[in-house]
Amino acid sequence: MLYAVIPAGGSGTRLWPLSRAGHPKFLHPLTGTSASLLQATVERLAPLTTPDRTLVVTGAAHVAAVARQLTVLPEENILVEPSPRDSCAAIALAAAVIAARDPNAVMGSFAADHLIRDPDSWVCTVQEAVRGAEQGMLMTVGITPTRAETGYGYLETGDPTEGVPWRPVAEFKEKPATEVAEAYVRSGRHLWNASMFVWRVDVFLAELARQQPALHAGVAAIAAAWGTPEQDEVLGAIWPTLPKISVDYAVMEGAATAGRVATVPGDFGWNDVGDFHTLGDVLPADEAGNVVLGTEAKPGVLLRDSSNLVVVPQSGRLVAVLGLRDLIVVDTPDAVLVCPRDRAQDVKSLVDELKERGEEGYV
Repeated sequence: MLYAVIPAGGSGTRLWPLSRAGHPKFLHPLTGTSASLLQATVERLAPLTTPDRTLVVTGAAHVAAVARQLTVLPEENILVEPSPRDSCAAIALAAAVIAARDPNAVMGSFAADHLIRDPDSWVCTVQEAVRGAEQGMLMTVGITPTRAETGYGYLETGDPTEGVPWRPVAEFKEKPATEVAEAYVRSGRHLWNASMFVWRVDVFLAELARQQPALHAGVAAIAAAWGTPEQDEVLGAIWPTLPKISVDYAVMEGAATAGRVATVPGDFGWNDVGDFHTLGDVLPADEAGNVVLGTEAKPGVLLRDSSNLVVVPQSGRLVAVLGLRDLIVVDTPDAVLVCPRDRAQDVKSLVDELKERGEEGYV
């Protein structure tokens, strides 16, 4: 059975002021239901694994909230990283801890903050990736592109083998310019890189040792002390010394060059909820195209002659909009955001400016 690892981090800058550093987006119910993104991720994994084989890697600031939301998980399955060291350290720590329990385990890594509209199709795609992992490949789940998206990285795939549902990954591609993205989509050889990974833990750790020996040695030492009285001391001493690098850069790009990476194309309504505009595209809207997040809130919202809005009422007071369109309105107890939907990606710049001004209380 698959071991599932859920990296749960992030600073929440593009969904500000709803999402904050202390309460990032994966803890919010952005699914169109009462479930948070994190809870929806665990529910989606139910056909593939069990709570005792599901691990969450999160920061110290989020441990209590994660534990409250995921009461089905054993306490020891919430791994705490003392500080953010990017995705490779977090995923490698989980892999090393799993390897100590089960050296032949197959592990999947799935972000805590993605939306998937067709979970059954997603499960079938992951199961195909597991079969590839069992044969010793480092597997990814690639997303069949629906548009020339410039905000995602891409996987360039090679020729498929007859009778095999996965394709070799020739190269990881950075976020492209528009004309390059259009060429990628036309080629039929490129998939969106959603950073979903499946592999045998022994294969991944061997590749980590080959490419990142210092990081491998560090997580191996931490994993050896995991669950012992020395755990916190060893973690506190070694963790800050680990390279701060993503798993894509640290392992997967080099492994692809060596012919060790393959991908299963998937089409299951994936969205990484990168900003309020995309959230408005994936959640149910009224007849005027307005999306209101959290309609159970009172007194809620009053919309008149307005269309294509994304409204997030979180302050407990009425939010009223008259005669406007294509806007984002986020109302929280201490901050209000109003911006055009096509400027949603720029919200991060507001957070950056607040940091520069020293107003960390809003961040």
